[in-house]
Amino acid sequence: MARKPHEGPRVVATNKKARHDFLIEEELEVGIVLVGTEVKSLRENRVSIREAYGIIKRNELWLVGATIAEYSHGNINNHVQTRERKLLAHAREIRAWTKKVREKGTTIVPLEIYFKEHLVKVRIALVRGKKLYDKREDQKQRSAKREIDRALTRRR
Repeated sequence: MARKPHEGPRVVATNKKARHDFLIEEELEVGIVLVGTEVKSLRENRVSIREAYGIIKRNELWLVGATIAEYSHGNINNHVQTRERKLLAHAREIRAWTKKVREKGTTIVPLEIYFKEHLVKVRIALVRGKKLYDKREDQKQRSAKREIDRALTRRR
């Protein structure tokens, strides 16, 4: 099935807890190194990035803890589900993030995996953990916005 060129990226997996649990300081779109059966499994939406995080080792960016399920029509050459996967970013971006990750309380978390044309991309974020009172404040703001929207809808 061919995709139309004007269509946007097709999101495969999102990390909804990331926006709830962390304050997002910076985002970056990177490529990811995959094997053939992993791509086929992604096309079937069989991926989880809820527990995943990013690390920098030897000046390379790696995605750890992401689970891409085995391809349903695979054979003995199927991929390992939870291996570390290399992320592709420019060296200057990795150097800048290395400095920021060394700060206490800062980490790298994947926000979503998606297809951009025929390429698989990962949107990662530099995040800092939220305190409990920050989460409560966000919940109050969402609640207030929901109430305002309901009131406006009733007026119409």
